[in-house]
Amino acid sequence: MDSADGIVYLVGGGPGAPDLITIRGRNVLRRAQVVVYDNLVNPELLAFAADSAELIYAGKRGGSSESFDQAELNRILVERARCGLRVVRLKGGDPFIFGRGGEEAEALAAAGIRFEVVPGVTSAIAGPAFAGIPLTHREYGGFVAFLTGHQDGAKRADGSTIPWETVASAARGGGTIVLLMATARLSATLERIVAGGLAPETPAAAVQSATTASQRTVRATLGTLAGEVERAGIGAPAVIVIGACVALGASLGWAERMPLFGRRIVITRARARSGAFAEALREMGAEAIEFPVIQTVAPDSFDSLDSALARLADFDWIVFTSPTGVEAFVDRIRESGRDLREAARAKLAAIGPATAARLRHYALSVAAIPHEYRAEAIVAAIGTDRIASARFLIPRAQVAREILPAMLVEAGAREVVVAPAYKTVRPASVNAARIREMAAARAVDLVVFTSSSTVANFGALAGPLSPAMRAAVIGPITAVSAREAGFEVVIEPREYTIAALTLAIRDYFAADRAVG
Repeated sequence: MDSADGIVYLVGGGPGAPDLITIRGRNVLRRAQVVVYDNLVNPELLAFAADSAELIYAGKRGGSSESFDQAELNRILVERARCGLRVVRLKGGDPFIFGRGGEEAEALAAAGIRFEVVPGVTSAIAGPAFAGIPLTHREYGGFVAFLTGHQDGAKRADGSTIPWETVASAARGGGTIVLLMATARLSATLERIVAGGLAPETPAAAVQSATTASQRTVRATLGTLAGEVERAGIGAPAVIVIGACVALGASLGWAERMPLFGRRIVITRARARSGAFAEALREMGAEAIEFPVIQTVAPDSFDSLDSALARLADFDWIVFTSPTGVEAFVDRIRESGRDLREAARAKLAAIGPATAARLRHYALSVAAIPHEYRAEAIVAAIGTDRIASARFLIPRAQVAREILPAMLVEAGAREVVVAPAYKTVRPASVNAARIREMAAARAVDLVVFTSSSTVANFGALAGPLSPAMRAAVIGPITAVSAREAGFEVVIEPREYTIAALTLAIRDYFAADRAVG
């Protein structure tokens, strides 16, 4: 690999919510061969990186001795780039605001390493925005200052200090002060701002963990905020906002009014199928954590399926029990060089609307869909008169329940061929430690299971968990598995679809909030 190909991307990961990273940031993450990330980076962002990427944690947890100092971190970036690798330095917020991104860029430039800065959404802007606080307003003035509050005053570019009294004097004419890293010395800092001439009645707020399920907002005044923050237990990371605009947050606060605000929901579906579901939950304010516990791979052998494809014209019915089965079936036809029109004689049955939709995607009509979306209901949907003496092909997962083939045989089918088209396995690498930590801290509001295999794999990956963990399931069979695993099944929609499950989750927490 040519060292000239090496490059370091200084990427802002955003304030916390994984969908607030920029498109550019996501794209370079996907191409990265090395990712060096901080503590404040949402672990969900690491899912954008390739499985082969080297992940290096460089965050600081309370001055842990395991953290890199800046010189060592700069050395890692330079060395990896000199090896010709694409390196992403992933930082919380924006890489050039209130961090050491500038120092890292200087080190790269001094070493002759190519680099690119990918801006990110800083918590200094996102925190107030998610609390409904505009930073400027024509009625309250256009002045806004972004400062750090862990020192004796604001820093000038030359390293000298601007006293807090001077900052307060500048803000008296109307405007907003935004403080980061201020919670440790909040009382002293606010006292000095008051001493500088800013009225203690000036509206002020603290926004903790903005854009995440942990977001909490405390509204007070400049003179009372420190006490209110202490009483509420607000800690880092938090954004402090001071100015007349803060008063608008009481009426403009939007995030904390969303139906799933503050809820952490773990999604166990395969990553390829969890994106739209996670997005729907995030649209309602949830922190949707994608924790894929199953992965689809080729079956141990395609012999049964290939034999069936060689005689597709013999089958009267082809029964699909999942959208994945449809995709695997069509893919195998392509790979074998056969023609889908060889199945023109067969009627198609689908276990539910999602499976039927995948068939229609390939311009294939569906002759039977059961009213109850589970395998045994397909028999009634097809009808015993059409089953008698008919030949059936079921392309499905390698390991699955045997009730459907048995019921078809019992109903008089002449032949039932079960052909493994894919296999589900536990992923080789998932962030199980994070889920265990969150579960131990009771920081998970709901775990969503869409099959019995997701229940079993979740237990195998995440280990023994609290029996009080709440679960949402897509159907009665999955519900049985979840209860047997010790979960409290609180959501089970009447219709076994992701759309129905999404609405059921919304309604459950709406009722929970009303009771609370």
